[in-house]
Order: sequence, then C-alpha cells, then structure tokens
Amino acid sequence: MASIEEIVLALGEVGLWIQAVGLLVVAWIIVQSITMYFNRKRRLLLEEINKRLIRVENKLNKISR
Repeated sequence: MASIEEIVLALGEVGLWIQAVGLLVVAWIIVQSITMYFNRKRRLLLEEINKRLIRVENKLNKISR
C-alpha cells in the first residue's frame, strides 16, 4: 500500500498542474478582455463613420433632386 508521503507528493504534483492551468486561464481572460476593448473602440468608430456616410448620402440625394 502507498505510504502517506507518496500520496502527499502525488497531490502536490496535481496541485501544481491545477495552478499552471489556472495561470493559463487567467492569461487567456486578460487577452480576451484587451481584445474586446479594442474591438469595441473599432465598432464605435465604424458606427460613427456609418452615420456620417448616411448623412452624406442624404445630402447627395437632396442635391440630385
């Protein structure tokens, strides 16, 4: 039968793997947060450009009439 020391060492190794996976998950969440922030900025800029384009189209339509 396995001694208590072997069980404790095995649990320690499992704990280190869990810690490493946790660090990877935290890093992934940070990267995703940064990506979402920049995508939001781009989306807002595109919405503003779209509004300007609609205004210009309306003005061109009025002129062409």
